[in-house]
Amino acid sequence: MELLDNPVRAYAWGSRTVIPELLGEEVPSAHPQAEMWFGAHPADPSRLVHPDGGRTSLLDALRADPRRLLGDDRNARWDGTLPFLLKVLAADEPLSLQAHPSIEQARAGFAQEEADGIARDASDRNYKDANHKPELICALTEMHALAGFRDPAVTVRLLRALGVPELAGHAELLAAQPDADGLRALFTTWITLPQAVLDTLVPALQEGCVGLAGRDGEFSTEARTALELSERYPGDAGVLAALLLNRVTIEPGEALYLPAGNLHAYLSGAGIELMANSDNVLRGGLTPKHVDVPELLRVLDFQATPPPLVAGKPEGDWIRYDTPAEEFLLRRFDAVAETGGPVPVPDGGPRILLCTAGSACVRSQAGELEIGRGASVWLGAADTGVTVVPRADGTQLFLAGDALTV
Repeated sequence: MELLDNPVRAYAWGSRTVIPELLGEEVPSAHPQAEMWFGAHPADPSRLVHPDGGRTSLLDALRADPRRLLGDDRNARWDGTLPFLLKVLAADEPLSLQAHPSIEQARAGFAQEEADGIARDASDRNYKDANHKPELICALTEMHALAGFRDPAVTVRLLRALGVPELAGHAELLAAQPDADGLRALFTTWITLPQAVLDTLVPALQEGCVGLAGRDGEFSTEARTALELSERYPGDAGVLAALLLNRVTIEPGEALYLPAGNLHAYLSGAGIELMANSDNVLRGGLTPKHVDVPELLRVLDFQATPPPLVAGKPEGDWIRYDTPAEEFLLRRFDAVAETGGPVPVPDGGPRILLCTAGSACVRSQAGELEIGRGASVWLGAADTGVTVVPRADGTQLFLAGDALTV
């Protein structure tokens, strides 16, 4: 059991307040702080903080002694690596539209790009590793997102309500084939439009959105979102693609699960994100970065589904967020006045404990650590029987681990 020192990533879409406030630093920060990473990702691993103040990369520690830190079963199952990556995500601006491959697609894509000799840091590289990247985000603040394709019949009503003559033919094409194939056809049409056409079509969409956003009706939120995206990304095909997706609001404590093939974009807000330890992203717009349209179309799931919201389930003093992914399992603890005595921390392989509010004492056979807001603790496989004692009402903790049985 050791404290962690964690890297903060600066991206233009990040917040200048959320992560600095979490860490007790000056607010606003000089630059946007978008993500804080907790784990052993090769690009930016956490560091173990030793009692003498020395620090060791968690990645290096795992490579040196995976059996001790992971346990024999996890070491064998995860090939000596930490299977998950935990993040604090703080977005003041929309992220790019993106999707992630399945494990089979990732393995095939990675092997092909390796065979083609594409450098792993090349701007047009899709597959940085051979792993999939399902992910879950639990909202700390109200979050807004686009996630998965909306029921085509509802999208047809939206397109008609916009009253944009240039989109009328597209609406009727989808109305004639209101299924996954129809969504694929319309998305493909829009994502491959020549820039000259987009430079006319997106402004026409803006005009329709202005009218619809001003009315407090069924699609006013969708219209406002499209209008905001069009102002931020003029002439971007992703603005059109966003019209096809579920517009989701995630309340604090709610979670959103994003499986392979789900086209999505976080729009704003802060949350705790837990994912398989991968960098594989296929972008679909709202970005100046590389968009590989053929590969994106191969990966996307065009089945229309409701927003994939996950309600947590009680597990003793904790709330757990179950997903189909074996690589990760997120749990949340909220201290209340009735919380009495030490609270057991669930056992099972390597885990990372993060404090997002209040403070707590973490106790194990090896000793105890006092943690406050923004602090985190590494719990190796041998750290069993750990307990936490909240020091204040409102203390909030998140526990990241894998979903294998103990």
